[in-house]
Amino acid sequence: MKQILILILLVSGIQLGAQSNSELIKHFEAYTKQMRDQGDLQGIINGMTHLNVLSPSIPRADTLAYLYMSEGKYMQALNTIGVERKVDDSDIALEVKAMSLKSVNQPKLAAEHFEEIFKRNPEPAIAYELAEIYLQLKQLPEADKHIQYGLTNSKPDMMHAYYEQQTPYQVPLKSAFMYLNALSVYNKDPKANIDAAVDILDAALKASPNFNLIQISKSELLRQKQALQAQAAQGNTGN
Repeated sequence: MKQILILILLVSGIQLGAQSNSELIKHFEAYTKQMRDQGDLQGIINGMTHLNVLSPSIPRADTLAYLYMSEGKYMQALNTIGVERKVDDSDIALEVKAMSLKSVNQPKLAAEHFEEIFKRNPEPAIAYELAEIYLQLKQLPEADKHIQYGLTNSKPDMMHAYYEQQTPYQVPLKSAFMYLNALSVYNKDPKANIDAAVDILDAALKASPNFNLIQISKSELLRQKQALQAQAAQGNTGN
């Protein structure tokens, strides 16, 4: 009789737990919907976090990580879905991992995910991300490969945004690739290739007069050229 009573209590507890879990899921689904209607992103994140604990799913985790990324919470995004590359990663997961790793200054890891994105859907905007990362990593042949792809495949309506000014601005994506090309040429030989790099910058600036970053880079290259000329002149004087 005692064993039967214990069994009844266990079964009742399981049923109550299942019912309670189901009710909580319904509650947080309603809560998340309400937060979405109110435009409360943090509320949506809170609701989806509860739902993912109560009923874990990969699509829900991917969406939650994407929401974190859109809020600039890159570490939280990565903590939600991890940083390792998986063959079955969704497109959303790849974007979150690539962009978040780039934003927390992990370019080598970010490149792995951007390469997979480019493999699935090659397009100039992703080629730009890869070219920029490979320039940062001093992997110039890889950078050049993506720069040439971008120069060849960028369409006139494709734009790229820059944020070094207080007011962000956009330039044609092809001009952005010309800028990266100038950096690559310069980095191949920082002393001998200043003029070649400046020529590329001038061509990009002619196509995009509002390209402030080019003005900054050109001024720095010309400053370096003057410094090298001054050193050479001083050396000749010394001789």
